Amino acid sequence: MKNSSFAKVNTINQVMNGNRTLTLIKPKAVKEGNIGPILNKIQEGGFRIIAMKLTRLSFIEAQKFYAVHKERPFYENLCRFMSEGPIVAAILEKDNAVEAYRDFIGSTNPEEADEESIRGLYGTDLQQNAVHGSDSDDNARIEAGFFFAEREIFTA
Repeated sequence: MKNSSFAKVNTINQVMNGNRTLTLIKPKAVKEGNIGPILNKIQEGGFRIIAMKLTRLSFIEAQKFYAVHKERPFYENLCRFMSEGPIVAAILEKDNAVEAYRDFIGSTNPEEADEESIRGLYGTDLQQNAVHGSDSDDNARIEAGFFFAEREIFTA
């Protein structure tokens, strides 16, 4: 297969190089029809989408994805919420992507988020805050690998 200048398939480690992060549009935001507005806002913020899919987590998959929070009191409710409907998973690209995206989406608590941020606009409470964003480059790499095969990640 010949590589084109339009898109090249990369390995997770090559793709997740500090300029990329994972986001999830959570079930309530999907159910309320906010996929388009959220993706538009992400692109307006200067992020490029290099992988994306509409999917649904089982409860067990949500437990695996959020295993880092297993001892936290919100863990079971978070896993139940994240498995109640479809989500959108996407890998975003921008300089210093993890930090830039976390600043861009606003505080985890929508009541404390800038009202023009994604969470300020589309989040309803601490758990149903519209989107997930990786909290470190290492976690971005792990989380991207959870949702995407190497052949599903493209760069221009």
